[in-house]
Amino acid sequence: MYLITNRDLDESKTGLAIFESTPSKEGVNNLRVVKIGGKMKNPTVDVQPDVVDPVRVAQLKKLYRLDIDEGEVHYRSLEVACLLFRQARKEKKHLLFYVHGYNNDVADIIHTANALETQYKDVIVVPFSWPAKGGGALSGTANYIDDKRDARASSGALDRVFQHLRALHLMLLEAQNEDLWAECIEAHGENLVAARADFVAAQVDVCKITINLLCHSMGNYVLKYATFPGGSSIRRLIFDNVCLIAPDTNNHEHAAWVSRIEARGGVYITINENDHALQWARRKPGDEQRPRLGHYLKALNAPNATYIDVSRATGIGDQHSYFHGDVIDRNSRVKRLFQKLFTGDRPERFTSHMEYLGDLNAYRLR
Repeated sequence: MYLITNRDLDESKTGLAIFESTPSKEGVNNLRVVKIGGKMKNPTVDVQPDVVDPVRVAQLKKLYRLDIDEGEVHYRSLEVACLLFRQARKEKKHLLFYVHGYNNDVADIIHTANALETQYKDVIVVPFSWPAKGGGALSGTANYIDDKRDARASSGALDRVFQHLRALHLMLLEAQNEDLWAECIEAHGENLVAARADFVAAQVDVCKITINLLCHSMGNYVLKYATFPGGSSIRRLIFDNVCLIAPDTNNHEHAAWVSRIEARGGVYITINENDHALQWARRKPGDEQRPRLGHYLKALNAPNATYIDVSRATGIGDQHSYFHGDVIDRNSRVKRLFQKLFTGDRPERFTSHMEYLGDLNAYRLR
């Protein structure tokens, strides 16, 4: 598993202890790629070099037919993108970028990412970890406010992730399309009509692999501020589905930032009226602690969003992290909902499980 982070890394330590709960000393927008391996109880941690060796750049250029200048500096994200997209195509899986919430340390994040890959067999999870404290020296209200500050500060780093992802995806698609077209021409010779028909069919088959975004809890607060700059990458097409799960952001005027998000499939917001964590978050002091988007079924008015009320689904109760864990094992309808969300599908099309409530402008999971 590859994890992207703007946390500070203490490479004098070993294992998960290298991850600090503060932003990188190189700047809050500085990104590092870390490869996580081994077993969950004792994972191996391999901090990837920032720059790809020129010899490896030449290999990647040849192997993936990339339109790149070998003489320029290329970062580790290039190689990781190549490896992830190749794995997705080979295993016929979907890529799911995961932005965690408040009070999560890296062990929590890896545990959730592993659970997602175990419970949803056809996803490859790529976590982005911002410097949440994870129950460190601060606690309660102070910890929440401190995490919220770091979440907002990390919005630029998240936008950089999106920027790199979009550029690398477009480059890999261009190389892939050139290969597909060459294969079609070879198969049909001068019959361009037949070659074009096969080319379109091949593209459709390749596009079955989708790229999706899961933001949970305060991870949506990071995303919210990543939408603010006019040149924000989330305002451009990157993801098939953007899933805002139990968002710990204000319901008030949420349409202003949600409407900036572009998605090929849809922007989905899940709501649990009984969510204990969001009810607790609302009680924190400060003018900003208004009703949270993830537990409030009023003023659901973002024109590009599909709202899904999961409050009455069996097994969810007052849970906050209801997209993985025991509830998924107990309730096949909840699992089916998130299976579709995380693989670029449109769950609202399955009316046997979803009921649209016009007065709320929301679907309710039965």
